[in-house]
Amino acid sequence: MLWYEEMKNNVTDIGALAPQLGLGEKETERMRALCEAFPMSVTRYYLSLIDWDDPDDPIRKMCIPSFLETDMSGTFDTSGEASNTVCPGVQHKYRESALILTTNRCAMYCRHCFRKRLVGLSDEEIASHFDEVIAYIRAHEEITNAILSGGDALMLPTKTVERYLGALSEIDHLDLIRVATRMPVVYPMRIIEDQALLKALARYTKQKQIYVVTQFNHPNEVTPQARSAVRMLRECGVVVKNQTVLLRGVNDSVETLGTLLRLLTANGIVPYYVFQCRPVSGVKNTFQVPFAEGYDIVERAKAMQNGQGKCLKFCMSHPTGKIEIAGKLDDGSIAFKFHQTKDEVNEGRIFVKKLPPDAAWLGEI
Repeated sequence: MLWYEEMKNNVTDIGALAPQLGLGEKETERMRALCEAFPMSVTRYYLSLIDWDDPDDPIRKMCIPSFLETDMSGTFDTSGEASNTVCPGVQHKYRESALILTTNRCAMYCRHCFRKRLVGLSDEEIASHFDEVIAYIRAHEEITNAILSGGDALMLPTKTVERYLGALSEIDHLDLIRVATRMPVVYPMRIIEDQALLKALARYTKQKQIYVVTQFNHPNEVTPQARSAVRMLRECGVVVKNQTVLLRGVNDSVETLGTLLRLLTANGIVPYYVFQCRPVSGVKNTFQVPFAEGYDIVERAKAMQNGQGKCLKFCMSHPTGKIEIAGKLDDGSIAFKFHQTKDEVNEGRIFVKKLPPDAAWLGEI
């Protein structure tokens, strides 16, 4: 079956999973009401990775709604995306990078998604004005890389992906193109079975180096199918990098995160960031891990790696920039460093904060 036809078979009604979840009729209706606000859509492949006998299964936590999502503390735009939108579908927060929201669709709606405000909504914030998007990037020579994001960029028809790659490849001042996708994780057959996509990637990466940036969060996601998809991408000449989100109940143990990082490097996936989970409404109190605890987990997981697995940064995406959680001081304070910044005045800036033990985000800096 073609990949886009298989997407029609996604499980979108919590009632279909009520027996596995042990939900009664009233609970099912309550959960359906929750899904009106935060829709559920899960590929059958990803559902097959769940151990239904384990109520704490990490795959289940990332894809199946829970009543904890009714906690609306936090915000929907945690890193200032709205203020960085420069034309329909383009965000230009960092001088050298343009982020293109190509679609609001994903193969799966992750429960920890930081763009929950987009899920199930219209295409209002999406790049429907292709020519305007390309014109903006062409006009701004300070931009050295463009990121095709969303949603999930590989939810686009392959011909549309080719259109973006073709247009961006012709812009002289771009050094590389990034494709942000969770397809290798949630539906690797999208890559394995689409020869046209693989040929397009192989063709255009000879003109501009293409990076696929994905998100493996748990060792159980690194399946034979996922490894095959990654291998095929690499055989096209694409560099595959990974951004893991530190998630309570999913990968907040040294053994789990350390094992994941080893699996990534063993399969040619470069660990890029471990991200602090954002305080998104419906996410914050479900998945966030405090800074101090998270720092210890990441550092001890890094200690399990060889040199290739130690090159990641533990960062948060703050409205002011990407801020590395750089270290803990003897008095319990935490040192932070701007890894990437919106305002030049903060470039390379280091600062120290004495925070409560449960602090998991920074307010104004």
